[in-house]
Amino acid sequence: MKRIFALLKTWAQKLRNYISPVFLALLAVSFTLWYISKLNYTYTTDFNIKVKVDGQRIIVPCVVEGKGTNLFGYGFYTSRRVNIPLSELNHEVVEVPVVNEQGVVDTLAKEYKVRISPLSMQDAISVRFSDLKIVSVGDFDDIAITQQ
Repeated sequence: MKRIFALLKTWAQKLRNYISPVFLALLAVSFTLWYISKLNYTYTTDFNIKVKVDGQRIIVPCVVEGKGTNLFGYGFYTSRRVNIPLSELNHEVVEVPVVNEQGVVDTLAKEYKVRISPLSMQDAISVRFSDLKIVSVGDFDDIAITQQ
């Protein structure tokens, strides 16, 4: 380990003879300013938004469009969690076949789930993220019904 540090130290000293520390500092400043100027453009990216619908948590994959500064802020400084009541969403109750551990469908057991319309989910998420445009919503899981 000491050999590696000694090797790095001699390599840094040799590099210092060829490259000025002032040059490296100005290079870092120019890169930072270039990056800040690029954040003013409009970008499209994928976000996974955590949605809580009446106590049930689902992850909704979304394609989002917005300014780079807004995307940067939502990507790092917010948790992208949204609470949406089921009454705001268009939904239907569907019967899902119950499969046991052996992979056999149990015909006597019935399980009901709530299937939410992707368009209504997109509209509900769009209202809560005013700085971003929700372009599309991907496939997400149905919600299990806790009460009948």
